[in-house]
Amino acid sequence: MSNLFLTPRYIITGKGALSQASENVKQLGKKALIVTDNMMVKLGSLKKVTDMLDSIHIEYAVYSEVNSEPTDTMVNGGILAYKQENCDFLIGLGGGSPIDTMKAVGAMITNTGDINEYLGKIIPNATPPLVALPTTAGTGSEATQFTIISDTKRDIKMLLKGPNLMPTLAIIDPIFTTTAPPNVTAATGLDALTHAIEAYTSKKSQPMSDTFALSAVKRINKYLLKAYKNGNDVEARTEMSIAALEAGIAFNNASVTIVHGMSRPIGALYHVPHGLSNAMLLEDCLNFALPGTPERFCDLAKAIGIYKKGDSDIEAGEAFIKEVGKLCKNLNIQTLEEFGVDKEKFFDNLDKMAIDAIDSGSPGNTRREPNKEDIINIYKLL
Repeated sequence: MSNLFLTPRYIITGKGALSQASENVKQLGKKALIVTDNMMVKLGSLKKVTDMLDSIHIEYAVYSEVNSEPTDTMVNGGILAYKQENCDFLIGLGGGSPIDTMKAVGAMITNTGDINEYLGKIIPNATPPLVALPTTAGTGSEATQFTIISDTKRDIKMLLKGPNLMPTLAIIDPIFTTTAPPNVTAATGLDALTHAIEAYTSKKSQPMSDTFALSAVKRINKYLLKAYKNGNDVEARTEMSIAALEAGIAFNNASVTIVHGMSRPIGALYHVPHGLSNAMLLEDCLNFALPGTPERFCDLAKAIGIYKKGDSDIEAGEAFIKEVGKLCKNLNIQTLEEFGVDKEKFFDNLDKMAIDAIDSGSPGNTRREPNKEDIINIYKLL
């Protein structure tokens, strides 16, 4: 069986990657729209990018309104800014939200209609050149053909997709991640871990995606807690940046499964950050998925060195999932209640969330495919 394998056209990794990328950026256009958030402005990360653009005589405009998870409203604001400023390519600077917004803006520059019309559809026309510069080690959006945008009228998170959403250039410079606070480091790191685990255990996994997924799981297991405890640990930040990229490449080509499917409705309805909602669900969802592919969970246990000789695949998989739970605990992941979600309101929405989760398509990639009742029962465990 043959498989298509997609990556960004160019990937530049390591300390100083932004400076090295200048020659590539110079070839992309004459004026960039930088899509970012206010925190990148305050932290000085934006200035690093604009200084690089100034050095190569590339004009730019800044759209810094992506200050929460991306919505259709933010996308429409970016489209307006791009057109008013006569830009011809885009740079996404920040976590997954600015990068996802950048992709959606690019899509709607060259495709007709409204962003909300593309739920479940392939983006047909090529976007302007897209440059992704992540400042967290988590979402992997710099390496994927996906973008997640909230439809503010329907209260759903839309998964938009297509090879045309792949960034032209991914710049993975770990120095940008050192400003991420511990809670963001934890949530985004666990998002990357979820990507890697789900890619490896997905029905759509393939040999190339497996290679990237296993490598990401190993790195995250070794370095995430170090990066969380000491944000200035450059080695840990570098390894986590690579791991997030690997995990992004893995799930871009193998898809995600039940965790992401169930996570999106929580984010849409209760505005829980995506990585955090993944982390809240992770252990319970993996316990559900384990019987569908115990041999692959055993592989994951072997990858992080906790497999014991004589263990059955199920026993090894259970040990791996317990290790994931322990990591979540050490990273002080909040519960829904601690985040401030009202339990009664949450239970009132179980039916809608289960339907939205299934409609997203991701749970169907799980090797033990869940039905609506299965998903409701997992939500009740939170």
